[in-house]
Amino acid sequence: QVQLVESGGGSVQAGGSLKLSCAASEYTYCMAWFRQAPGKEREGVAYRTAYDTTSYSDSVKGRFTISQDNAKKTLYLQMNSLKPEDTAMYYCAARRAGSCSLAPELYPFWGQGTQVTIPS
Repeated sequence: QVQLVESGGGSVQAGGSLKLSCAASEYTYCMAWFRQAPGKEREGVAYRTAYDTTSYSDSVKGRFTISQDNAKKTLYLQMNSLKPEDTAMYYCAARRAGSCSLAPELYPFWGQGTQVTIPS
């Protein structure tokens, strides 16, 4: 079982920045960030593979950056130029093997989430 604990959420004005962290009990082949807004389906935000390949959803490309600190076993999501539509619960997810993607059904391990709120 991979344990994941997110932190760093909060409320900032539009145009501001936040950095989310995900402390993992182990690193897996695929590490990803997802988000879910009230009344909407969970959507993929970004993933990172063990070979340092990254991918982003079109809605965050150019504004968000996924990174990791191997020594600390921590995954990060730097979020800049935040918009009200970025408001959601953000989740860290992990998958030990297989293809990485932004499909949530492929990830068996999830954190509890951290709330990000950007008032309009």
